[in-house]
Amino acid sequence: MTERIALFGTAFAIAVLATFWIAGDDQFGRPPGGPSRSAPGQEMPAVKRSGSDRMTAQFALCDGPVRRTCVVDGDTFWFKGDKIRISDIDAPEISSPRCGDEKIVGEIARDRLLELLNAGGFSLLAGWRDTDRYGRKLRTVTRGDRSLGGILVEEGLAQRWGEPRRDWCAHD
Repeated sequence: MTERIALFGTAFAIAVLATFWIAGDDQFGRPPGGPSRSAPGQEMPAVKRSGSDRMTAQFALCDGPVRRTCVVDGDTFWFKGDKIRISDIDAPEISSPRCGDEKIVGEIARDRLLELLNAGGFSLLAGWRDTDRYGRKLRTVTRGDRSLGGILVEEGLAQRWGEPRRDWCAHD
């Protein structure tokens, strides 16, 4: 009987720890309004308009240790000292790419995000989770009723969050 209780306690502890691990992992539980696992070529889901796009800044590419308002890559930027992770997309890696093609597309996505952010006012919409496990604020970035991340997806520079990982190295 004691062994059965110990086994049940261990199983319960593992289940609780697994739940916390999954809830804390940025691969699970994206906020509502984020992308679904839809077929390629489908539009990004509509984003609820938050009113007016009052946020503006002059962004540059991040360079050096002090980062206030700059773009890191195609899905991460700093805005007024806060590190923002665009929650509805995943862009190719620049800092640790798996191949040359991924780095090239990642740099194009970064430059396009810079252009989009500097093109006018925008809004940052929070979902049910405020930050990811790296402390970045999770936000959907919109202008009007369009997701700027969705624009990157439409242009082939990012993928919707939650889709199977795209192989940016397929042409290497």
